[in-house]
Amino acid sequence: DLYGPVLLRLKDRKGGEYHLGPTHEEIITDMVRREVKSYRQLPINLYQIQMKYRDEARPRAGLMRCREFMMKDAYSFDVSEEKAFESYAIMREAYHRIFKSLGLDYRIVQADSGQIGGKTSAEFQVLAQSGEDRIVACTQCDYAANVEVAEARIDTTKADFSATPERLLVKTPKTKSIEQVVAFFAKDDAPKSADGAFGTNRILKTLAYLVPSKGDKRAPDAVATADEIALVVVRGDHEVNEILVARALGVEEVHLASEADVKAVLGVGPGFVGPVAPKSSLRTLVDHAAAAVADGVCGANQWDHHFAHVAYGRDFEGEVLHLRLVGAGDECPKCGGKLEAYRGIEGGHIFVLGTHYSSQMKATFLDENGESKPFVMGCYGIGVTRLMASAIEQHHDADGIRWPMSIAPYQATVLGLGNEPEVTEAAEKLYLALKKKGVDVLFDDRQERPGVKFKDADLVGIPLRISIGKRGLAEGKAEVKLRTEKDATMVALEEAADVIAAKIVELGGKLS
Repeated sequence: DLYGPVLLRLKDRKGGEYHLGPTHEEIITDMVRREVKSYRQLPINLYQIQMKYRDEARPRAGLMRCREFMMKDAYSFDVSEEKAFESYAIMREAYHRIFKSLGLDYRIVQADSGQIGGKTSAEFQVLAQSGEDRIVACTQCDYAANVEVAEARIDTTKADFSATPERLLVKTPKTKSIEQVVAFFAKDDAPKSADGAFGTNRILKTLAYLVPSKGDKRAPDAVATADEIALVVVRGDHEVNEILVARALGVEEVHLASEADVKAVLGVGPGFVGPVAPKSSLRTLVDHAAAAVADGVCGANQWDHHFAHVAYGRDFEGEVLHLRLVGAGDECPKCGGKLEAYRGIEGGHIFVLGTHYSSQMKATFLDENGESKPFVMGCYGIGVTRLMASAIEQHHDADGIRWPMSIAPYQATVLGLGNEPEVTEAAEKLYLALKKKGVDVLFDDRQERPGVKFKDADLVGIPLRISIGKRGLAEGKAEVKLRTEKDATMVALEEAADVIAAKIVELGGKLS
C-alpha cells in the first residue's frame, strides 16, 4: 500500500491479480527465511541484477526515469544491529569504489529511507544540472545530505515583538502568491515594517496539509474535516520539507490539502490562509525561522485580506520545529561552515533496514543460545540503466557522448579513410593487432566519406579514435585522437598498437 499508484498492477484473463515488483525485499526475505536457520550461517549477502517495474507518473529523459529499468540489488542478513552496520559499511565502501571506477563526479549523501523502510540510508548522487534531486554539501567538512533530510544550525531565537505595531487587517484583492503579496506591500500607501517594505523573508506563508488517520481510506469525493488538516507556517523565502512535517505529525506522508478541503475547513481559499484565529481549531506547526519574524504579514482567513504586523507568540501560537528545506548559505550542522547546493541524479541507495521486514514476515534464526531472533537486514541498490544515462549527462558535448574509458562501449575505434585497398588493409591490420593486445576495438570499414565517419565516432563517444588515410599511410603513420581533446597526434604505425594499449590503461581501462 505504501507504493500506492507507483505499484504496477495487472490481472490475467481469469481475473487473478498480479503485481510487478518495484523492489524485492519481501521475495529475498522469504527465500532466506526458508533456507537460513542458524546464526552459524550468518552473515549472508545475496545480490541480483534484475528488472524492476514502477508506474512512474512522469517518466522522463529516456533511461533516467522509466517504468521498466535494470537494477543491481543486494540484501544483507546479520545477527545484530552492530553487525548489520558493519555490512552496511562494507557495501558503502564497495559502492564508493564502483562509482569512482565509473569516472563519475558524485557525492555520498544522507537520505530518507522512504517506502523501503529503515532509519539509516545514504544515496550516491551523480552531480548534474538536470538532476531531479537537490542536495547540499559543506565546503569545510564531509557533511552532505539530500535536502529531504538535510539539517542546518538553527537559530531558535523567538520573535521580539515589543516594538511591533498592533496587528492590522489589510484589504489585498487578488494577492494569492508570495510575489503578489510582496508587490502589494511595496506600494507607497501600503503598511510597512520598521525597516521598510515587507519582503519575502517577512511573509508568513501558511499551507494547509491533509493528514488522514493511519489506515484511513478516503473516498475520492470526500471533503476533509478539521482533524484531518494541519497548518504549516514557514517564511515566504523558504520551502516546506514535507518529510519533516510528516514526522512531526506521526504519519507516513502528507499532501497539500485541495482547494475544496481548505474552503470546507477554513472557509477561505489558498492564498489567504493564515495562522491567526482560523475558523476551525487546527494543529499548527511553525518553522523556527518563521517564529523569529517579529513583524510579518500572513493571510487573514478572509477572502482578499491579509494581516500586517503579525508576530508569533503575540498573534498566534503553534509547535515550533525545524520544518523547512535547507539550502545554499545555511550553516553546516557539523562544523558551522557554509552549505552549497547541487543538483543530483540518484545512482545508488543503501539502507540499514533493521528488522523492518524480518519481524513482519517472521523471518528468524536461532542464536548461540538457541533463542529465535529476527534477521537484522540491509539492502543496497544501483540503478544500472540510470547510471548509463547519468554518465552521459556528465560526459557529453555538442558533438555527442564522451564516454569515460571504464564504461565505454568500445575503448577505441579504427577508421579506414578512403576506398584504397592498401588503406583498408593497413586499418584492418592495426585493428587485429589491437584485438590481440586485448583492446575492445571497433573497426569502421564502411564505404563512407571521412567526415561521416568522424561525425559518427564523436556522436557515439568512443574514447580513442585512430584514423588511417592514404597520406598518413604513405608516411607510415596513423592519426590518434582522444574524444576529450581537440588536437590529434601522429603515431608510427609499427608503434600504434603499443601506444594505444598504454593510453587505454593510463585512462583507467583494462585490457582483456
